[in-house]
Amino acid sequence: MTRLIAVLVLAACVVACQQGADKDQAYTEQMAQAHKDDAPSPTLATAERPALEVATQEVVYGTVKGRPVTGHLAYPVEAHGALPAIMVFHEWWGLNDNVKTMADRLAGQGYVVLALDMFGGEVATTPEQAKALVGKAFADEEALASNIRAALTYMEKETPASSVATLGWCFGGALSFRTATMFPDKIAATVIYYGHIDNDPKVLETLKMPILGIFGGADESIPVAGVREFEKNLHQLGKEAEVLVYDGAGHAFANPSGKNYRQVPAEDAWQKTLTFLDRHLNQAIYQAPPP
Repeated sequence: MTRLIAVLVLAACVVACQQGADKDQAYTEQMAQAHKDDAPSPTLATAERPALEVATQEVVYGTVKGRPVTGHLAYPVEAHGALPAIMVFHEWWGLNDNVKTMADRLAGQGYVVLALDMFGGEVATTPEQAKALVGKAFADEEALASNIRAALTYMEKETPASSVATLGWCFGGALSFRTATMFPDKIAATVIYYGHIDNDPKVLETLKMPILGIFGGADESIPVAGVREFEKNLHQLGKEAEVLVYDGAGHAFANPSGKNYRQVPAEDAWQKTLTFLDRHLNQAIYQAPPP
């Protein structure tokens, strides 16, 4: 009987893992379609500077399968003591200059920010390269989880952070959500920019932090019907969640270094993101000087 139970448990785990892999594969294909005519080409919007002077450095925040992982750390120059922290997850292009700039802008609001590298130092410049890197990352769930765990440990022990939030775009949006489900007792707030979400009530029930979801109404890779179901399920479960859908905006509309960029909804989403983070991370010490 004991052996039978063990076999049944193993079979269930195999099925669950395969279902997860299938979902990741489907999401990768959807991202590839959404980005088929895209490229990480900087626009004027990428030149915006942080509101406060920021210091940056490349740091080794852990090891994954014996190999060091390096991220981009940014924090206010005038920082004193522990600050609220944000773990930033890059888009499917990788930890490129755009993501580092966005991390710097967040740091300029008074946070210590770590932009993780989920691609082992590789950065894509074409949709084909990005698809391959995302597929490789999703294929090794153990490495993904180890990377995220190492980053959270780094923020807690090396920063030190007074609280930790997550934020990500596209592929990174999916990882921001995943981190929230991995560490529901440790993540103080979660921001998901058009990332893959899970509508399973059993998964959503575990979440304890405030959630901000940002999506495009014309994003075929993440249909609005699924987004609204996500919103409904969260509210029915009594979760503190705000879900924004921008009509006419497609996938990656908030990426200022991509061809899908849409200035008006991107700027509005950014301001709502800053308000959300400020409210839930209790950031009141370091404020941008008046214009």
